[in-house]
Amino acid sequence: MLDFARKVAADPAVVGDLPLDPEGRTWVRLEGPGGAEAWLIGWPPGAETGWHDHGGSYGVFVTAAGELTEQSLSVPLPSEGWRSLELAEGLDRKRVLPEGVGRAFGRNHVHQVTNGSPSSHAVSVHAYYPPLPLIRRYSRKGSTLRLELVERPEEW
Repeated sequence: MLDFARKVAADPAVVGDLPLDPEGRTWVRLEGPGGAEAWLIGWPPGAETGWHDHGGSYGVFVTAAGELTEQSLSVPLPSEGWRSLELAEGLDRKRVLPEGVGRAFGRNHVHQVTNGSPSSHAVSVHAYYPPLPLIRRYSRKGSTLRLELVERPEEW
């Protein structure tokens, strides 16, 4: 999947066709490899996802234009049976992903992605396998991570 995302991110015709909105993120669904779900996403200046996971799917993303920052937790979290967790110190990780750089992640990955630029859009390519069954959204205050919402594909 990472090779697929890199190839799409390097294709100026695909990336250039994404409509960009100054107010919010935009996205277009792509034909993913081997049954994977894939998306091309536009990020206006300051846009962010908030803390979330991918419902047990493996994932990748590659920055196609601009620069994105990912904050993640370096510990697998239980996927069910909790509403609030107190996180130990030292679990936070931060990665800056400039154009052409991407990463893969596992089934229990919790992160947030941000376009920190005050003036430039970013564009990224994402792929997930199996296709996303849900997305869990979290709030975070200090070391407390709290489950706030579960979104299903029909809500996207």
